[in-house]
Amino acid sequence: MSSPGNPLPLRVPASLVWRVVPALLVAVLLVIFGLLADEVVEGDTLSFDRSILLLFRVPGNPADPIGPAWVEEAVRDITALGSVAILTLITTLVVVQLLLLKRRHTAVYMLSAVVGGSIISTVLKLLFDRPRPDLEGVARVFTASFPSGHATLSAVVYLTIGAILAGDRATAGQRAFYLIAAASLTFIVGISRLYLGVHYPTDVLAGWLLGSAWALLCWSAQQLFVLNDARASERPSQV
Repeated sequence: MSSPGNPLPLRVPASLVWRVVPALLVAVLLVIFGLLADEVVEGDTLSFDRSILLLFRVPGNPADPIGPAWVEEAVRDITALGSVAILTLITTLVVVQLLLLKRRHTAVYMLSAVVGGSIISTVLKLLFDRPRPDLEGVARVFTASFPSGHATLSAVVYLTIGAILAGDRATAGQRAFYLIAAASLTFIVGISRLYLGVHYPTDVLAGWLLGSAWALLCWSAQQLFVLNDARASERPSQV
């Protein structure tokens, strides 16, 4: 029994933590996305966008990205890490591996996150229908500019994979490595879009915000499922 001077520590239920904290983070990310989208629609970010894009171009020659030809080629390779083809291949391999490990629920989580993120990105691109930058890039593009699909989907895929790898069996060092690696891949894919001149900075930032919010939402839903499943398994079976 605790004395009046030493009250019992307040214990917050784990289920409440999994609901409240991710929900708050998702809300913050989406609010920032909404504010950014509003500024983009009104055209208030265009001057900023163009000034940042010109930093990646040869002064006086906006059609030419800075750096030698091999840098351009390397950036094209990097930007492919956020392409639909590569992300689809990576997602397929991860889902198949999870199924082989008999982790069916995790495979469904991975697939749902990626498919859902793709749908959201496509719908928003059609909704905003922002034209691409008028700079000549070195990559072909086929869709609208806002939000960046490469930034959105790379955030969804790589952060989700990072979250799966940083599961309960991983050490603290491993978790940090997986999440930092996932964030780094997402970051360099977004920067590559700016270098190639196929996206405005606000397109990429919006993609990061949107993709991170969706990945976090899917992760928190998965954690709640695992928590509820564990509780159900602990309940005594009734005869």
